Amino acid sequence: MPQTLAAPAHSELIIKKSRFIGCVQPMPDRASAQAHVDALWKQHPGAAHICWALLAGGQSAAVDDGEPGGTAGRPMLDVLRHQDLEGVLATVVRYFGGVKLGAGGLVRAYTDTVAQALLTAPKVPLQRMKTLQCVVPYAQEGLLRREIDAAGAELLEVRHGSLVTLRLRLPEAQAAAFVQRINDIGQGRVGWEDPPAEAP
Repeated sequence: MPQTLAAPAHSELIIKKSRFIGCVQPMPDRASAQAHVDALWKQHPGAAHICWALLAGGQSAAVDDGEPGGTAGRPMLDVLRHQDLEGVLATVVRYFGGVKLGAGGLVRAYTDTVAQALLTAPKVPLQRMKTLQCVVPYAQEGLLRREIDAAGAELLEVRHGSLVTLRLRLPEAQAAAFVQRINDIGQGRVGWEDPPAEAP
């Protein structure tokens, strides 16, 4: 089962005078990852390279940032894949120490920096979430809100028209039982709709 990280974890290696500062952390998408990398450049203006790898479904990326092609981003991404992670960003800030490491040395350095950070990273199972949308008469709104609360679901939106439309998100594994329970207590007065497609 894929896992993600509960919090960031860091590592630091010195290899032939070059300093490699690694970080692994939860990250939902490429735009957030790019913003984080931009912020790292502000923190480390003297760095030679900031290489990164993002494992996030269709938004995954591997960036060598000026290191020889395939010696940084791709090996970092492979480490994340081997650990069956999803929604995780790995970054390595490199300060050049004056000694070239060669392609093999670079691959090892970037791989080891990410692997070291992952040793202390708190991993949590990745829960697939499902979005539901239902329509109820005004008289049922309070009841439904209480049920959403009791299920630990996240209420995303409430719209008031001739009926009340509620959109919520909860773990996929709980969705069928939740719908069944609402149908039972709603006595046929709850309608279910397909939620609008969410932006990827």
